[in-house]
Amino acid sequence: MLEVLHISKSYGTFKAVNDISFSISEGHIVGLLGPNGAGKTTTMKMITGFLKPDSGKIMLDGKDITQEPELAKSKIGYMPENVPFYSDMIVEQYLSYIAELYGLNKEERISKLASECALLPVMHKNIGELSRGYRQRLGLAHALMNDPQILVLDEPTSGLDPNQISSVRSLIKEIGKTRTVIISTHILSEVEMMCDRSIIVANGRIAADISMEKLKKHNLRGDIFIQLGGCTKQELLEGLTRVQNIKSVILIKNATHSKQGFVSAVIRPEQGTDLRPQLYSLVKQTDWTLYEMTQRHKSLEDIFHNLTARDDFSQRQEQ
Repeated sequence: MLEVLHISKSYGTFKAVNDISFSISEGHIVGLLGPNGAGKTTTMKMITGFLKPDSGKIMLDGKDITQEPELAKSKIGYMPENVPFYSDMIVEQYLSYIAELYGLNKEERISKLASECALLPVMHKNIGELSRGYRQRLGLAHALMNDPQILVLDEPTSGLDPNQISSVRSLIKEIGKTRTVIISTHILSEVEMMCDRSIIVANGRIAADISMEKLKKHNLRGDIFIQLGGCTKQELLEGLTRVQNIKSVILIKNATHSKQGFVSAVIRPEQGTDLRPQLYSLVKQTDWTLYEMTQRHKSLEDIFHNLTARDDFSQRQEQ
């Protein structure tokens, strides 16, 4: 169990992280999501022990990582956005060197990691000759060398082409079956495709802590487009006054007033509300003709923009 308790970090007068708290149990892939400069990397550096919080605590299995740093670091693997490799070393030599630093059986560990991270085709290549995709795989192998309980990845697919991104995502998902993985990113598709939980950070604070399952079930209901026949715009507006939980209605300008034509509108529900059953009942009661009723689903991008585009917001959490 990783517990981050009210941590803050400042650089001079700039507060990069401002009273952040969250906890992560074993066996989850969690996305730490936010725009550039939101405080993601600083938070990850504090979790991995590279930086000490100005205030607050980080607990791993009930122990403060600042009080027992070696024990904590033995359970954490970290891959920064740009891994500082020795580019003139051979891949196998580099992994052997890292294994020796950890005091591990290098033959056994390297063989396992080369297979797990799909490095076998490049084991005898110079690191400087590797593609960006293979360099990321080598960075993962380095982070996994001590068989960590928690794997922390900072922008793991940055700079990769689409094929490399797909390959690295698949690898991370496989690794996440047996470990807790924290992924820092500003790429929304990363979180949607790999994570089961998203912690959204903006301006150094947590804007939302969202289960991806609940996000899909409750937070993705968006505007409803409806197209009707047999009614006028005014009749539609009057009918909608009998429907609860409508936030706003926008009539489509090119819709006709004629009863023989179409009337189209975009209806915005209150958050988390599904208006479709009520709208269908209204159409039946009034004997209108329903040509189309489509609910637009919010993407994580919509939610991310709403939470991070403002300078001031209240903390929102959904467990």
